[in-house]
Amino acid sequence: MNRFDAYDPIAGVYNRHWGYFADSFYPVLDRLLLGDLPPGSAVLDLCCGTGQLAAVLSEKGYVVTGVDGSGGMIEIARRNAPDVEFLVQDVRELSLGGRFAAVFSTFDSLNHVMSLDELEQVFRNVHSVLDDGGHFEFDLNMEAGYMSRWRGSFGIVEDDHVCVARSSRVEEERIGRMDLTVFEKEGTGWKRTDVSLLQRWYPEGDIDERLQNAGFEEIRTFDEEDPILEGAQETGRMFFVARNCKDQHKHRWRGRVAICDTPSRFWRQ
Repeated sequence: MNRFDAYDPIAGVYNRHWGYFADSFYPVLDRLLLGDLPPGSAVLDLCCGTGQLAAVLSEKGYVVTGVDGSGGMIEIARRNAPDVEFLVQDVRELSLGGRFAAVFSTFDSLNHVMSLDELEQVFRNVHSVLDDGGHFEFDLNMEAGYMSRWRGSFGIVEDDHVCVARSSRVEEERIGRMDLTVFEKEGTGWKRTDVSLLQRWYPEGDIDERLQNAGFEEIRTFDEEDPILEGAQETGRMFFVARNCKDQHKHRWRGRVAICDTPSRFWRQ
């Protein structure tokens, strides 16, 4: 069992209550990545969950592959987006046959990767399947996000299920923990499921360094103050965009960010 299997028993509840993120994240993806990609382009949804975002992209005409480490999430994703190819794979050990014009991972999914070395391996895996000139976009909860949002509890009460979530953190280890207790109606009784989900936050500089180690030549970051993130802005959530430029293109460096001279609506702003 890998840590992503923890979502298996709560996949149905996740699908009902957290699938909404696709509505706010698609416009951001469109502004950051998709504006230069024509319909028919191959894209990879890494840690795709129950597939709502993949479904939107498929409806827009993209050829979507979705990968998630939870078989339970993928089972629901295949129902949500029947035209999308979904695979159950650990993102630290990707094995994909094709290449992609863009790869993205949304909703702080990569915070579940619990060490920098493993995170770098994920970046290397992405780099290996990304077209020359392709884009990699992901968002992470940063320290400020855990300090402001990972504290306390909330509950969801429906006729057929109840979900109680309690968040906490271990600051010296940069770990956030979400404990979920779910009661689902089963016959004349109720079935209880307890799940603990762990995340780790990383300094921005460490993420930049590991992206560069993996071969990415451009890195840009966006936080809640950037208007380009309108609709998905949240305290402590940072969006990263890395681009794999073709070797023959020149780069001009601006601080820690390399700006590629390849024509692009977004990158030439």
